[in-house]
Amino acid sequence: MSESIYHWRKPNGPWHIQQCLPIAPATAGQNLTRWQRIWQGLQQSFRLMVGVHDYQTYLKHMREHHPTIAPMDERAFHRHCLDARFPSQAGKLGKCPC
Repeated sequence: MSESIYHWRKPNGPWHIQQCLPIAPATAGQNLTRWQRIWQGLQQSFRLMVGVHDYQTYLKHMREHHPTIAPMDERAFHRHCLDARFPSQAGKLGKCPC
C-alpha cells in the first residue's frame, strides 16, 4: 500500500459538503424524512451491489423513454436480469456463476 495514505492532510482553505443528493429520489406524493431518504438510498445501493436490479426504476425509465413499448412484468424483468448476469444458453459467453 502507498505510504501517502498514512500521511494524509486536510486541503488548505475552507471546504465542506454543501449538499448530499439521494440516490433514489422520493416518488411523487411522498413526504419522506431525511433519514428515510438515506435509508432508501442505502437499500438501493446494497441491492445493486449484489446484482438485484430495481423494478420501479425500470418502470420509470420505460414510461419516460419508451412510452409506446409495454414494459416486462416483474417476474420477466428479474429473469432477464439473471440471464444477462449468468447466461445459461450454450455458447453464450458471460460471467461465471461461481
